[in-house]
Parts: sequence; structure tokens; C-alpha cells
Amino acid sequence: MTHLDPPGGHDRPAVPSSATEALARCVSVEPAKFAAAHWGRGPLLSRAAELPNPHGFTDLLSPTDADELLSRRGLRTPFLRVAKDGELVPAARYTGGGGAGAEIADQVLDERILELYASGATLVLQGLHRIWPALVDFARDLGTALAQPLQVNAYLTPAGSQGFATHYDTHDVFVLQVDGRKHWRIHPPVLPDPLEKQPWGGRADEVSATAEGPAALDVVLEPGDALYLPRGWLHSAQAQESSSLHLTVGIRALTRYAMVEELLALAAEDPRLRAGLPFGTDIADPDAIEPELTETVEALRDWLLRADPAAVAAGLRNRAWPAARPAPIRPLAQAAALAGLDADTRVALRPGLRWQLAPAGDGRLALRLFDRTITLPAQCEPALRTLLTGGVTRVGDLPGFDDDADRLVLTRRLLKEAVLTPA
Repeated sequence: MTHLDPPGGHDRPAVPSSATEALARCVSVEPAKFAAAHWGRGPLLSRAAELPNPHGFTDLLSPTDADELLSRRGLRTPFLRVAKDGELVPAARYTGGGGAGAEIADQVLDERILELYASGATLVLQGLHRIWPALVDFARDLGTALAQPLQVNAYLTPAGSQGFATHYDTHDVFVLQVDGRKHWRIHPPVLPDPLEKQPWGGRADEVSATAEGPAALDVVLEPGDALYLPRGWLHSAQAQESSSLHLTVGIRALTRYAMVEELLALAAEDPRLRAGLPFGTDIADPDAIEPELTETVEALRDWLLRADPAAVAAGLRNRAWPAARPAPIRPLAQAAALAGLDADTRVALRPGLRWQLAPAGDGRLALRLFDRTITLPAQCEPALRTLLTGGVTRVGDLPGFDDDADRLVLTRRLLKEAVLTPA
């Protein structure tokens, strides 16, 4: 797969500059070269001197920021994992009650975290694309550039420690070294392109044996360096003479197997494939199963030749879009904009929002979003397309209406639905 533009139909806006800049922070080559030579194929090491930000990645999450998350933000599991000697530490060892007024039993206890970290444990801050503002924005922009759902974790490792043994991930990753130095050893896959249902634990012996051989890449990451690893590539990492902080951006793979799963789900519509096996069939006997298998394969082949691409696309959309949330909205500011809405109000599309506009029949339009579908009159189409594909728009300038009253009705609806935000 080499396509690096966001999905969408006609009148889809171009990739915003912020998305292009987010990808440029992670790779030292042009997007086309990255897509052709590295994406899903092999590792790419990008040194800080080859990347555009002279300050590295401390603007995304610094050690001071990590300390704040661990001490002052009421962090709960599973937003934190702790690993030591290659094993996860039970959460009960570092969580407890939140104190007066907080009826919560699993908040992170900073004293326990200090004890574990000082004794060599690695701290894994998870889901930072949902809770830390700079990474919320960065993850949205990078996800737009890659057209893939993604997540962001941070790994804080004490000097000389290693959080996890050699393993592989079932998703592609960008490793962004924020602080300290970390020694990485990379080996080729024992299972190329593993699916989420094929984790490394099921091939632990192969992984261990391969890790004992020569590394494909043996490198120490310095602050500001970035490393791309396709899913399946074996890796281990050890902090050097000081503590290390790095970000791992995990990109959830959209695979051909996902298309197979959608096709099989749709195959339930075929009566031949819903038919039961003959009465008394001995399912343990290959000879008894063979004629039924032959007929099933034939029926499946016939059905696949008639498969509707639009139905498969809808299934993939429903699978992928909810995993990539758009930019957060400010509910109070949004409500204030609704209360003060007039023809001079300026609005813009919610950043990162994925949408699809299609006829809904009976003179109506369906605006499909990541979590719902909004139905609107067909006469709204010119204004909708202006709002969805343009930048900041003055309500009174929306095309396709004779007066401002209709423009305000549409804008108010889209603000309430969090499709638009006040500009």
C-alpha cells in the first residue's frame, strides 16, 4: 500500500499543511519515497539533523510534562502500564484511591511510581493522543497524512534498563526519541505483516532464535532522532547512561484481510452459504466433509464475483473512521456561538473530521460522519460543499439559499452536530 492521501470522495479538501508537516517530522525522505521504499517494507532511520524541528520532540511531550501527568492529572489505568524485567507489573501495585471526593479506586499513586521507576521499571503512558493537548493535535495531523488510525504512547526507561524483551508489534510504528539515548536492535520478521490476531507470543521461540542472530539495524537513538518500523519487525531497546523518554506512534494497519472479513460478513446474505450441513454429517470425517466443502467453495466463489464494492467500502469505513477522532471541540464556546449566531458569524469545518456526502433518496442528502449520518434537504448541497471543502466561511456568504434564515438554520444544525466550529 503506497497511498498516503486521506480517503474521501469528490470535493475532498487537500491534505492540510499541518498534516504534511507532521509526517515530515517523522521521516527524512519525501512522502513519495517513504511510501514506495519504506511504508510496510522496511525500517527507516531519520537523524535529528535530517528532520525539520531543531528542538526535537520536546514540544510534544517533555520529561517535565511526563512528571505532571504522573503526579497532578489524576491519571488512571489503563493510561499507565509499568514493566520490569520484561513483565508487566500488576496495576494494584501502583494504583489506589483518589482521596476525598474522588470515588475512584485506580488512580496512579506517585509514591508507588517513584519506588518502581527508581528500581528500574519502565513507565508506559498510553493513549496520549486522547489526553495530552500537543499530542492530540499531532496525532490528528499525522493520521490525516497517513489516512490511518493511530495511537501514541510514551516510554520512560531508567538508565541502563530495558522494558520489554525482543518482540514484534502488529502495527507499524514511528519511534520519536525525546530525551536521553536508547540502543535499538532490529531484526527481520519471523512473520511478515502479522495481523492483530497474530501477536508475537505465539511465535516466542522463533522470535528468540532470530534475535540471537545478526541485527538488520543496530543503532542508538539520540534526542530528535526518529525510527520507522513496519509491523512484524523484531525489536528491543535499552536506555543508555541516562534515563530515556521516547514516543511510539502506532499506526493501525488497514489490510486486505480486513476486506476479506467484510466480504465474509456480507456473505451471510447468500442463502446457499447459510444452509445447514446434511442431517447426520460426521464433521470429523474428511471424506464426509469434502462434498460439502466443494459446494460451499463454489457458492462462495459465485457470491464473491457479485460482491458490491460499495458495501465493502461501507464496512471498512465503519471499522476505521471511529478509530480516528477529529479535533476536540469546546462545548462552552460552541454553545456560545450557537446563541450568538448571525449572518456575519464565521465558521469552519471541524479539523480532522472525516465525511462522505451522498444522495439519500427523496430529495435528501446523507452526510456520513465517523459516528452517525445526518440527513439534510438536497437544496443544502452547494452550501454544504462550501463548508466541507473550504476554509473559514461567513454564514451570509453560503451559496444556494435565497435568504439568511435558511443559511442560519443549516449552520445552526451543523454547529449542534459538531461538524462545524466557530472560526
